[in-house]
Amino acid sequence: MKVILISDVDALGSAGDVVEVKDGYARNFLLPRSVALIANKRNMVVYEKVRQQREAQHTREAREAESLVNTLSEVSCNVAVTAGEGDRIFGSVTAQQIAASLKDLGFDIDRRAVELEEPIRALGVYDVSIRLPAGFKASVKVWVVRE
Repeated sequence: MKVILISDVDALGSAGDVVEVKDGYARNFLLPRSVALIANKRNMVVYEKVRQQREAQHTREAREAESLVNTLSEVSCNVAVTAGEGDRIFGSVTAQQIAASLKDLGFDIDRRAVELEEPIRALGVYDVSIRLPAGFKASVKVWVVRE
């Protein structure tokens, strides 16, 4: 039986592939789990439209992410912390604090998208990378200053 894979299946193929499988495997595993569609003319046309819509959405997201990268590369944010002697801060600056500082500047960045290579434990200027959709990364300058 020929099926169109809707999502990736290990050792069978990736989404969008038309593959030949045994009837029982298709009926008992692929079709009930909504991993595949039977490859007839109607399903081929429907899947092609869905694929085109996904590509258009992916292109739109990539364009938006690219413009956000350009905007974020010019941004610097301040994080105010309590510091002791030798400019050592109490605790460390977290991704949540950086995300909140960016939110104050008008950027809605999730804290899980902030990538800290190592904890920030001293006052100064740091480059922090931000993971964006469509595989883009932006670099933001973070100024850790005394309260």
